[in-house]
Amino acid sequence: MSLLSVQNLEVVYNDVVLVLKGLSLNVKKGSITTLLGANGAGKSTTLKAISGLLEGEDGKATSGTILYENEPVNIQSPEKMVRQGIFQVMEGRRIFEDLTVEENLRCGGYTQPAKNFSTNLEKVYTYFPRLKERRVQLAGYMSGGEQQMLAIGRAVMACPKLLLLDEPSLGLAPLLVEEIFDIVKKINKKEGVTVLLVEQNARMALSLADYGYIMENGRIVMDGKGADLLHNPDVQEFYLGLSHGGEKRSYRDVKHYRRRKRWLG
Repeated sequence: MSLLSVQNLEVVYNDVVLVLKGLSLNVKKGSITTLLGANGAGKSTTLKAISGLLEGEDGKATSGTILYENEPVNIQSPEKMVRQGIFQVMEGRRIFEDLTVEENLRCGGYTQPAKNFSTNLEKVYTYFPRLKERRVQLAGYMSGGEQQMLAIGRAVMACPKLLLLDEPSLGLAPLLVEEIFDIVKKINKKEGVTVLLVEQNARMALSLADYGYIMENGRIVMDGKGADLLHNPDVQEFYLGLSHGGEKRSYRDVKHYRRRKRWLG
């Protein structure tokens, strides 16, 4: 059963720049779905179109449909989307640096009844013990990994049905990335939160995801089960840096037209 369905979506910035060109994808309830692609492919724009954040960046959906729980949500405000259960953790974390950890978490739970605050807070601290240790610390003085934990914890405070994660591994050491992805998996399994994940770390994302989509120039060019994409020769060559023989290969060695021809042909 699809929780989210995006159908033939087109998005334009500043009434001129066409970023999404008929994009379609489905996210099953209770699943982890990943969206992969090079910089500029339109991954973050896709998330912002779903969460209602396009308007703040002079972007708008000019055609297509976004269905959430079988209801169209194309022109909802970000606040209304959060109340309906969609929460986006944006690239770059975007925490409130001058507030403490606990004050940041309180902001995340503003759409929830006040009586649920303590329960939700303890839930976040169970997933992220480090945040409990630093609950009275100003968020701006935390490490990048701790800030990413805080950004995800703030999302958990909103009790989302659909969690949109934009580049959670950005700028983090490999061990921290592994820890954060492990927690995302636990949140998905234990809380039943559906996850749509945008990532540059293709290997980690596909290892985690039930299903994956690969974008190029505003369109989906390939999709399939996460495990199938992880072992697909084209994905290995262009996103994992491996040739068909298994040896490392530079992305620059491959002509763009060859990739387009094979994937779209």
